[in-house]
Amino acid sequence: MWHPYQDSGQLRGKRRIWGGRAGVRRILYMATVSAVRHNPAIRAFYTRLCDKGKPRKVALVAAMRKLLVMLNAIMRDQVPWQKEPVTKPLHT
Repeated sequence: MWHPYQDSGQLRGKRRIWGGRAGVRRILYMATVSAVRHNPAIRAFYTRLCDKGKPRKVALVAAMRKLLVMLNAIMRDQVPWQKEPVTKPLHT
């Protein structure tokens, strides 16, 4: 099992996902797999991480977080999904 003290200098421990709600995490995982295939913003983020050398699962988990943050912002601001990112702030 990974322990935070395994990260030191050149030594790196293997990452694991834990905590939170497993059911939500499963659904978010499948939504992210679909988003990596069909959503240009998530696909670009995932591809960039993979190109930097991140393992695919690590990049996918990062994309899961990115998708979750995007969904939370949509709910917070009560705006529909926009294909292109907003160029000006919503709150001025």
